This record gives sequence, C-alpha cells and structure tokens, in this order.
Amino acid sequence: MNLKVLGYNSELEEYRQKQNLGSFAVGRVTQEHKDRYKIRTGSSELDCELVGKLRYTARDMSELPAVGDWVAISEYDKGKALIHAILPRYSVLSRQAVGKFAEKQIIACNIDYGLVVQSLNRDFNVNRLERYLTLCYTSKIEPIIVITKTDLIDIPDLKDLLSVISNRVKNVPIIPVSNKTKAGMEDLKRLIYKGKTYCLLGSSGVGKSSLINSLSGENLMKTAAISASIDRGRHVTTHRELIPLVNGAILIDNPGMREVGITDSSDGLESTFERIYDLAQNCKFSNCTHTSESGCKIQLAIEKGQIDKSYFENYLKMEREKEHYESTVAEKRRKDRDFGKMIKHYKKTRKSNKY
Repeated sequence: MNLKVLGYNSELEEYRQKQNLGSFAVGRVTQEHKDRYKIRTGSSELDCELVGKLRYTARDMSELPAVGDWVAISEYDKGKALIHAILPRYSVLSRQAVGKFAEKQIIACNIDYGLVVQSLNRDFNVNRLERYLTLCYTSKIEPIIVITKTDLIDIPDLKDLLSVISNRVKNVPIIPVSNKTKAGMEDLKRLIYKGKTYCLLGSSGVGKSSLINSLSGENLMKTAAISASIDRGRHVTTHRELIPLVNGAILIDNPGMREVGITDSSDGLESTFERIYDLAQNCKFSNCTHTSESGCKIQLAIEKGQIDKSYFENYLKMEREKEHYESTVAEKRRKDRDFGKMIKHYKKTRKSNKY
C-alpha cells in the first residue's frame, strides 16, 4: 500500500518540502491511545510518540495528532518512531468535549464524508440525526445518512420512517440497509469512492461494526448483540481507528457517542436548518424572535404545516447550545487574559523588589 492510497496528495507534499520536513518520513494516524499513536506509512505500521517540543508547546488537544492526521515522523527503532509535526488539515470533525469547560473534542481529521448511522430500533431519532448533520456541515464534510436494520420492520413502515427523514432533511443521500440481508448495501457501496476518507458517526448498537464488515467483505470488527432488556448496544468499538477498504477508500470507525454537543457551528446550523434561515429573512421585523410576533414567517409556516414544529424546536435548542458554548469560550479567554496579566504583574513586582 502506498501513501496515495491512504489519501496523500501533492498539496501535502508541497507543504512538507516548504517546511523543510523532507528529511522525515510521512504517515497517517490510524489509532490514538492517549499519548501513543499507530501510524501507517506506505510500507508498514509503526508505534509512535510525540517529540517533546510538539507535546509541550501544544496549547490544547486540538494541536495534538488525531486519527486521520498526516504527520512527519522519524523511525528510531524497528517498528517505533517519533512524531515531529502535523501536516495541514483540510477538515476537522469535532464536538463539544463532554464535561469540559469551553473545549472541543476532535473526533477525526481530513474527512471527506460522514456516514451518519441510525438504526430502526430505539435509536431512531430525527433530532439527533440533525445534530450529526450539523457536525458534518460545520466541518465542511459531506453527510450521507445510513439507516440500518431495515430487516426489523415491514416495507410500508420503512417507507413511512424514510418519509419522516426526507421531510426534515433536504439534499442529503438517505440509504436504508440491512447488514443481515445485505439489502441496500450495493447502493451504499456506490457512494464509497476510491481515495476518499469516510467517518462513521452514530450511537452504540446501530450496527457500525457490522457495516464495516459488510463494506469490506471481511470480518474486520467484532460485533455484539443488542441488550434485550434495554434495546441498546454495547460499546464494541473503544477507540477510533482508520481502516483502508479494498476499493481504495478509507474508513474511520468511531466509538458510539451518547452526547453530540454543539460548538461554534453557525455555518453548520444554517445548512441543517436552511428553511428556518430562509423564512427568517422575510419576517416583518428584523429582530423577530420567531415566537409570538405578528408577521413571523416561521410561525406562519408552522401553522400551515409547511415545516414541522419539532424541526423548529430542535433548531432553537441547538442555537441556544451554540450561544452558550460561545459565551463560555469568551469567559475562558477573559480568565486566561486576567491570569496572564496577574503573572506579568507578579514578575514585574518581584523584579522591582529585588533591586
């Protein structure tokens, strides 16, 4: 396997030469385990760690390697190497870090398509689907919706559920599949292009591992049965992993995400809720809150049944999350500035007292 098959291109090579990184080898991060990484090169897979400079100058986790990144490395022992630099990312898929103040968690980098996977059991939720779409749009990643476990329901019920999605989601491919019967799998494979990188997004138990096995034609991933008591899957995938497929595409498996926190995602929300933004431009008042004002085009559209009320309510909820995240980021920056001023004042006072 050569680097081109993994997605390496002329722009990355040009950057590598301009930054005087030509003496280093190049590889792509396939796994991340705290401060250890698996890197695949054109000929081998290496266990890697960061050089001290890269580790200690990183201001936050976003400046450290993530699955999908291209990195400059030097091998110092058989099967072992050091990571010296991260090459430019053309996309970064991230969410709000769970339980952390004003921080993002990088899911994966250099992604072309997001396979947003939901199953036709208790996981099916259009509101959550719109959250995943917003993540993709924010990261400039093309979404593809994959509905799994179609063998669990009758065809008329399946059509009704697909109609629910298509009424809320526009201009996104929706592919219903069954990993058990293989129905719809050829339709999905036609959207898996050579040289492109795909990331699986979805909750636990929606069939992501089974989907990888179906797309690859091999039993690459472990699968687990759904819990009969709660109708919920267990975490089979415990870490992110980059997997080359036989047709030349790259697939990044991702642990199930119970929380899909919204960050500074104005562009993402505008793409997911395009109809809301289009209607808002024609409201009678420029500062319309879209709740009770006379002449509100959004409320009128809801009354006429042109858009679902739940579609608008989900937009409002995610917009509030975005605003809260942005305010916490601003607060964190203010605290960092105040702390910096305090340290500077302390050093200045200490120096004057010394003399």
